[in-house]
Amino acid sequence: MVQCEMCGAETSSPKTIKVEGAKLDVCSNCTDFGTEVKQPSSSSGSTKYSTGSSSSGGSSTSSSSASSSSSTSSSSGGSRRTDMFDDMDQLVADYDDQVRNAREGKGLSQSDLANELNEKASLIRKIERGDTLPSDRVQSKLERFLDVDLSADGGSSDDSEWSGGSSSGSYTLGDVVKRKD
Repeated sequence: MVQCEMCGAETSSPKTIKVEGAKLDVCSNCTDFGTEVKQPSSSSGSTKYSTGSSSSGGSSTSSSSASSSSSTSSSSGGSRRTDMFDDMDQLVADYDDQVRNAREGKGLSQSDLANELNEKASLIRKIERGDTLPSDRVQSKLERFLDVDLSADGGSSDDSEWSGGSSSGSYTLGDVVKRKD
């Protein structure tokens, strides 16, 4: 005998109902509390990975997650996917010093600069201390008003400066490493 998952009464022939998204095995008295779920016509009702009547939910979930993970891995197979960070401009490492020096060069206080940019003085203080990174909007305002360039090229300038390697196109460790003499 099986217990009803709704009222706890013992029943010999439980029926599966769905109550607010949950599947329950209930007695005939409790079937009115939900909608009856039709059982699949398979004889055993179990799969390779799970047992009982809960197998249909569990196996479909695992198979869908397996197929989604395999499709993700196959899509990124040959070449690296681009993401949103590839398109973003990098900020120079000493952005805080550049902003402070440019502001002081114009003879402005932090609150004067904030008023000119229509931003809060606390934001300018945090940027100059290096506590926060300026948003793209604030960065463009700072660059225009202070006539500074805060965006780094993300390493492309390093690649253009490097001229190591042989004419065959193959590189050795000696082409890349700089000695400390």
